[in-house]
Amino acid sequence: MIEVGHASHTGLRRGCNEDSYWADSELGLFVVVDGIGGPGRGEIAAAIARDALVDAARSGRGLEPVIHDAGTTIATLSSVHAHHGPTGATLALLQVDHGEFQVTRIGDARAWLWQHGALTALCQGPPSAPTDAETGHAEAPTAAPTSRKRDTQALGITPSAQLDATPVRAPLERGMQFLLCTDGLAEAVDEPRIAAMLARTDLAAQECVEHLLLAALDAGGRDNVTALLVRVA
Repeated sequence: MIEVGHASHTGLRRGCNEDSYWADSELGLFVVVDGIGGPGRGEIAAAIARDALVDAARSGRGLEPVIHDAGTTIATLSSVHAHHGPTGATLALLQVDHGEFQVTRIGDARAWLWQHGALTALCQGPPSAPTDAETGHAEAPTAAPTSRKRDTQALGITPSAQLDATPVRAPLERGMQFLLCTDGLAEAVDEPRIAAMLARTDLAAQECVEHLLLAALDAGGRDNVTALLVRVA
């Protein structure tokens, strides 16, 4: 059984919410997207990425090539409206299927795994960087060299061929929790506080998400805030 909590907020300093998300337990797809480009563009870029991933999951297509295709589509949008400045999107994605999970992210959106009392950042840093499970970083899969780190990439801005959308894959286990969020949460609430919240077994997933959102707002709410928590029971 999967329990899901989710929330999105404009924040305290922005006029519109350019974040978007999708949570579908039956489809096994969970994604948060942060649009870039300002009102009228960022939310469109986020919707393009979100809808492409949902359509791909429904049709059984692999999500990695779809991410690249969405980047091309958003880049085309940017070229049509070049006078508006860059338009793009970052994302964090979880797919659950046949007892396995895969997680990937583009840009400064974040994906964490909580398991056995430890919080692990997934898809953290460049794909070739050495990792150690005891340091709180997930072991990155082998990937082709890229000229950019994941943190600096964005759909529609980074050339599609250079995007590192390689997922982390592993067996799905009971007790796992996955937190996907945009940088409005990740930059406002530090990892120890996030870990402490995910350790709260007395709270439902929705309550945990709402507490995290409030913590981001209490820290100033300088950006849109979106969080999606998936618990595997």
